Amino acid sequence: MATITKAAPVSRPPSYYIRQRLLQNKPAMFGLAVIVLSVVVALLGYLIMPDSTPNANNGLVQIQKKQPGFSTQVLRMPKAVGIAEDVNVLELVLFGQPADYLELPIESYAFRGDSLVVQPLRSNNALADQERVFNLNKLLSKNLVSSDKESLKTIIEDDYISDRTFLLGTDKAGRDVLSRLILGTRISLGIGFVAVLISLVVGVLIGATGGYFGGWVDKLMLFLMTVVWSVPSIMLVIAISLALDSKGVWVAFVAVGLTMWVEVARVVRGQILSLKEKTYVEAAQVLGVPQYKVIFRHLLPNMIGPLIVIATANFASAILIEAGLSFLGLGVQPPAPSWGMMVNEGFQLIGAKAGLFLVVLPSICISLLVLAFNLLGNGLRDAYDPKIQISNV
Repeated sequence: MATITKAAPVSRPPSYYIRQRLLQNKPAMFGLAVIVLSVVVALLGYLIMPDSTPNANNGLVQIQKKQPGFSTQVLRMPKAVGIAEDVNVLELVLFGQPADYLELPIESYAFRGDSLVVQPLRSNNALADQERVFNLNKLLSKNLVSSDKESLKTIIEDDYISDRTFLLGTDKAGRDVLSRLILGTRISLGIGFVAVLISLVVGVLIGATGGYFGGWVDKLMLFLMTVVWSVPSIMLVIAISLALDSKGVWVAFVAVGLTMWVEVARVVRGQILSLKEKTYVEAAQVLGVPQYKVIFRHLLPNMIGPLIVIATANFASAILIEAGLSFLGLGVQPPAPSWGMMVNEGFQLIGAKAGLFLVVLPSICISLLVLAFNLLGNGLRDAYDPKIQISNV
């Protein structure tokens, strides 16, 4: 009679159970999906923007403060002076493509002989502009001068007149809101990433130094952390910006990062105080392993979990701080788009029909991205908790 042997339990590394707990957390997976989508949008940037000019700054006065879904015909006119050079794909992704033409929103057009007569679109609360007449040969490039009129008309209608729809409307300068929201994703994620990187480097160095060496070194580090912790983050960022006597993207990156390292330092210090009493640390010290190797090879790798959790929380905080700075005019400067600055622009136009959309749309983007990082941070915190059981593993 055959005997049935019970299969031995499968031995799995701790990372497997962490991953399974995270995958079973639906809110965390939703947050991760939003973050991944935001990263893809930020990386593609100008490739998927309706307005691919640098900083999405192609403003048309005639279509200021239009509501979402606004459509119009646009006539492209060659610039009188200066033609933008073609850029490669990398330059297009990073900086956009300068426009080599001017655009004129029009209500209607007609061909009269060898001329194109257009009726410009009437701007908000303004009388209709007079008709404008363009010679077909001058409107086109010189190599098409000898073409017949019917061919010129076809080329004009196919290449120079197009229908433009602004899915999310336009701002007070007539710029496409959708394009600026997409580019604002890159700025928000960039500031969050750089700020978290700076906070991790500074926080790990200070926290590990104080926790490992103890004594007067630990007291000095604690005093420094207490002083920085007592100052509100937004006030500290403003002070750093004023001290650097500059405004802009990189100043915001550095200023936000230098205000967020205290939480990292406190967590690292607490973990170091607990781990340095372990047997393997004492063994390394007895064997004469250098102290910096004990810290960076034996202690810090054992606190990756808490550092990842706090990094996600700091990422959300950095996005909020940057939005607040830009709203106050101390962060990203025009014409670079920032969600906080867009909220401020919409707030100034709150009485206009499109003012509500200019406030709500970037606010939704800020809230959704911050919520995504918080959900992912909570999911990572639960995933690294060994007390949580996993079913069907």
